[in-house]
Amino acid sequence: MGTWDIGPFDNDTAADFAGDLDEAAVDEREPMVRRVLKRAADCADFLDAADAERAVAAAALVVAQHPDGEPACSNYGPSEPLPEFPADLRTLAIDALDQVVAELSELVELWGDAENGPKWRRDITRLRDVLDPPIPSQEEALFEI
Repeated sequence: MGTWDIGPFDNDTAADFAGDLDEAAVDEREPMVRRVLKRAADCADFLDAADAERAVAAAALVVAQHPDGEPACSNYGPSEPLPEFPADLRTLAIDALDQVVAELSELVELWGDAENGPKWRRDITRLRDVLDPPIPSQEEALFEI
């Protein structure tokens, strides 16, 4: 796999996706992100690595616009400005990330054998948790009151 690190844009496929976004007209960028997320989220069969890598990159762009998110753009992310994404892309990004780490994902297989596999999975979980924060246990909630 043409991957050099665990970041959302640290692979050839995601870097190419960022380049495609930069080359697209401003009004085409959100639909491109939506199509990538929808393709992964709607996958009923085996999710191939390229679609999963693009989905992680697209989800990272959605996370970057969340109030609790962090910038997603590494040296290989989009350099052109992105429009503000509609709120429904958050749910689509959650669904896409769930498919990326599902049993029928080629990317899970590839990272499963890699030394940084657990770190990659934690990074995906971190992205997802920004969009859909885990509910604290009742014990934790009681101590915060």
